[in-house]
Amino acid sequence: MQKILIANRGEIALRIIKTCSMMGIETIAIYSEADKDMPFVKSATKAFCVGEPHVSKSYLQMEKIIDIAKSENVDAIHPGYGFLSENAVFAEKVKNAGIIFIGPEPKTIELMGDKIVSRQTMEKANVPVVPGSSQGIKTIEEACNLAELIGFPVMLKASGGGGGIGMVLCENEQALVKSFETTKKRAMAYFGCEDVFIEKYISNSRHIEVQVFGDNYGNIIHLFERDCSIQRRHQKVVEESPSPFLSDNVRKKMFATAIKAARAVQYTNAGTIEFIVDQDENFYFLEMNTRLQVEHPVTEMITGLDLVKWQILVASGEELPLKQAEISASGNAIEFRLYAEDPVRFLPSPGKLTTLQWPEKEGARVDSGYVEGGTVTPFYDPLIAKCIFYSESRGKALEAAAGFFKNVKIDGIKTNVPLFLNILENESFQNGDYTTHFLNKNK
Repeated sequence: MQKILIANRGEIALRIIKTCSMMGIETIAIYSEADKDMPFVKSATKAFCVGEPHVSKSYLQMEKIIDIAKSENVDAIHPGYGFLSENAVFAEKVKNAGIIFIGPEPKTIELMGDKIVSRQTMEKANVPVVPGSSQGIKTIEEACNLAELIGFPVMLKASGGGGGIGMVLCENEQALVKSFETTKKRAMAYFGCEDVFIEKYISNSRHIEVQVFGDNYGNIIHLFERDCSIQRRHQKVVEESPSPFLSDNVRKKMFATAIKAARAVQYTNAGTIEFIVDQDENFYFLEMNTRLQVEHPVTEMITGLDLVKWQILVASGEELPLKQAEISASGNAIEFRLYAEDPVRFLPSPGKLTTLQWPEKEGARVDSGYVEGGTVTPFYDPLIAKCIFYSESRGKALEAAAGFFKNVKIDGIKTNVPLFLNILENESFQNGDYTTHFLNKNK
């Protein structure tokens, strides 16, 4: 490949540009009017404005993005994460334009994007799924009967949902009745599909995912796990590898199951199989993310591999660079998502970064889309940076993180750094004893 258009912004756009530069590949950035002064715009070989600040008028403008790609004769489009990264229609349009889409096949994105269809697919492949419905539920009577059968509490979910949107915990029948119609309407508004389904709610659970990679020659490998259990409103806040919870025996079973799941859809490029794990280490398929994950640096730190480079190589038609037996993991890595947000009310805190200074710490990696003097606008996700810490032991990685966040200097806006310090000082977290309820229990 000689030239790649990056259909994204901020931190992930810079991340892709970095690898492309190392590979001698030119980059084309797209940006909204609100992002014209962002570092990723200046770092690309060329950059083009695609519209007004709102995503619907800029970063979701499929035809405009593809027109730019064609006019610049790019070889491929990298969608990053979010925006159009899991949009099967966009992936198909890119292919039809004679441009390589850096990701899986459009049919795979579509298949895994519908949670009901993905459940059905995994059931056929003998991959364990959470007890629940594998068909869309049409009536409240049907929902109540199923919930009674599998037992409350249950999760009511939108089939097209993602990012925690369209998920409601129902403790009893009254709560289910109250939420049913509003969840269907919310699903239609956000995802264009009102289908909902029910799953058994797994209490005291962990959220653990496995990074997988496939090529066009039938090779599929795993790149170990990431524990993403520290969440707020179903949104990941902290991710680490290896998981401090999993036993080696269950870990191996989870890797084998993840590869089985990827093979079931003939997966190519980077993807993630997400599992929910109960307190007895029984694990169930949750969903598949058909893209590069926000937290991919965690895997890069423990393996020493460049996942964006692998994406480009596979999309170019090459085989996976390594076989499973040639891949190893060492040490511990942990990532914190640093947001521009009020640490008490957890609301976005946009504004100018009058000070943005990162401490120099051994084993620390900062992937940021901003520099000092930049502005976090209200139009997009308020992620300022991903701060990743690596060491030979988990304890030392946590020590490095604590020292880093005590000395980071950010002024002009509020951030969730105080939340990180509270997490790092918590004895249960230090011992690796936490579930997806950790933040609710430790406010």
